[in-house]
Amino acid sequence: MKKFIVTLSAISLSMAGLSGCANMNETQRDTGMGAAIGAVAGGLIGAATAGGNKGKSAATGAAIGAALGAGGGYLWSQNMQKQRAEMEQATAGTGIGISQTTDNQLKVDIPADVSFDVGRYAIKPNMRPVLDRLASTLNQHPVTTVTIIGHTDSTGSDAVNDPLSVNRAASTRDYLVQRGVSAQRIAVDGRGSRQPVADNTTAAGRAMNRRVEIFIAEPAPKQ
Repeated sequence: MKKFIVTLSAISLSMAGLSGCANMNETQRDTGMGAAIGAVAGGLIGAATAGGNKGKSAATGAAIGAALGAGGGYLWSQNMQKQRAEMEQATAGTGIGISQTTDNQLKVDIPADVSFDVGRYAIKPNMRPVLDRLASTLNQHPVTTVTIIGHTDSTGSDAVNDPLSVNRAASTRDYLVQRGVSAQRIAVDGRGSRQPVADNTTAAGRAMNRRVEIFIAEPAPKQ
């Protein structure tokens, strides 16, 4: 167990070194950080859930955690970095948020002012140019997969909001398919009003919660 504590300490120091290494690109740095964080988390879980040999279980957990942390099932490649840059350029000035998630997906946040009216899932006119740009970028990167998550404000019951959120995601998918994106690449889901990003007690907050989030991923190669 003492050896494992020393190992975790070394991993923690390596995380600090990775974060400050000027010679590493963003992909290498994020993968290294993910591996280090995964190793620490996996090691702690392994030690906490061990039976008679906590040192061995902790070491096993660290190895598994490092593998998961480095990949997470998705690859943040130069292709993904290029796609992010292209999407940021294509959507500049629209208010769309483009970010990298902790599990190496590209997240596209559609702004509230171009999303959906209360109780509706029809694509608003202001949203169409945004999705046109997104479809063009997706068609240039056919290897990626797309997940669209729909959300609602708190107006109405779950019986209304749950299918409404799915319909919002489906409408977004259908629009992208009409612009040439393969339907086989796109999965849809809805979260109802359960994941607000703003205060539902105000009109502005409810508008922000009527939204879709689009996640783009490049699956890691199978070993």
